[in-house]
Amino acid sequence: MIDWNYILGSLAKIAFDIIYFGAIIGTIIVVILDNRNPVKTIAWILVLMFLPVIGLLFYYFFGRSHRRERIISRKSYNRLLKKPMAEYLMQAKPIVPTEYSKLIHFFQHTNQAFLFEGNQVNAYTEGYAKLQALIHELYKAKEHIHLQYYIFEDDAVGRLVRDVLIDKAKEGVEVRVIYDDVGCWHEPHVFFDEMRRAGVEVRSFLKVRFPLFTSRVNYRNHRKVVIIDGRVGFVGGMNLAVRYLKGLSWGKWRDTHLRIKGRAVHGLQTSFLLDWYFVDQTLITASKYFPKLESQGDTLAQIVTSEPIGPWEEIMQGLLMSITSSKRYFYIQTPYFLPTEQALVALQTAALAGVDVRIMLPLRADSALTHWASCSYIEDILQAGVKVYFYRTGFLHSKLMVSDDLLSTVGSTNFDFRSFEQNFEINAFMYNKDVALEMKSIFLSDQKECTQVLLKTWEARPWKHKALESLVKLLAPLL
Repeated sequence: MIDWNYILGSLAKIAFDIIYFGAIIGTIIVVILDNRNPVKTIAWILVLMFLPVIGLLFYYFFGRSHRRERIISRKSYNRLLKKPMAEYLMQAKPIVPTEYSKLIHFFQHTNQAFLFEGNQVNAYTEGYAKLQALIHELYKAKEHIHLQYYIFEDDAVGRLVRDVLIDKAKEGVEVRVIYDDVGCWHEPHVFFDEMRRAGVEVRSFLKVRFPLFTSRVNYRNHRKVVIIDGRVGFVGGMNLAVRYLKGLSWGKWRDTHLRIKGRAVHGLQTSFLLDWYFVDQTLITASKYFPKLESQGDTLAQIVTSEPIGPWEEIMQGLLMSITSSKRYFYIQTPYFLPTEQALVALQTAALAGVDVRIMLPLRADSALTHWASCSYIEDILQAGVKVYFYRTGFLHSKLMVSDDLLSTVGSTNFDFRSFEQNFEINAFMYNKDVALEMKSIFLSDQKECTQVLLKTWEARPWKHKALESLVKLLAPLL
């Protein structure tokens, strides 16, 4: 007697295997043909081969590349750049430091990041001071407020800023807000709806919803930018949430943020309006958003952005140029250290050439997986002479880099794959001795609260730690 149930079950299993393995093989072919970084390609192939079903879903959600897509036409982009370009051309030709002339040209050529003189820069290293300065400037707004954060939480800090924005909107000030949909996934809709009802224009960046859950979850807007009346701007690493002020249960939150007054605010404005076009399909180019500004200080600055579209990875490439051209020192603060192969070689090369390269990381991070992955690279750089410091007092979230008492940069960019290749990021690059010395002083002050990692001690750590780090390192390009 023929057992049809067995036959049909066997046929169904064979059909499933053919479809599933066909999908796996097809996906691997797509990964290879995508012509991405070989390290990342191998990592995805390992995930697809050794994590059945989960690996396929993981790639569908997080792995597909969209670098060839454009978010705005060249004609519209040129219209948006018309006002800041006019301001750039009208200023007296700034004296460009010869050490960084190529870097400045690179940013201007690839990123249309105009070099603006006459800027005043104030740095904030703790959340209370930054929030106080932000609230103060928001209440002074007369014409418009543009605010963009990766995280805008419905807590005491988020509600305070929300209420200020509502007050200003009721006064007739134009208020536009962009928040990242994934960064604010857990925030209730009513939190943003209250702003909308009061006249604040609120948009989410790359909304991710089922059943249209796609790889757009992987491309997040990590920028933290505020522009008030086109005259004052904020940029850096601090989001809007209580933990950026009060810290975590196991320590304080150490971060760095900037307030900029002067023509470089045009760069922040351009970045925001480009993102606004992306979320609202409205191109805003009116002159009132780019007012004529008098000199506020003596800092030369460029506002540089990067995103997972277009042919270049501008911030990463600029940092590589900065590291390899440094003469005396290059200091880095970053919460996550998952360097691309090019960045790793640049750090090693500079250290081997005698440059004092220092990297400061948190002893304890907010993500165990990324922390183990970060630790997996430490031995590689210690062997080249890079000095590594673990910040003990709390969570170091600062994204600060300074070199040779002249170049410094602060922004949203971590020293990792995600910031370099997948996120929408923004940094202020500043060419000024006083600002660089201030950033250097911040680094050295934090260094007093650190433990230096010595190669001999690091090599003697438990084998279990080494094994876990080696395993997690395989996934580093995907984290």
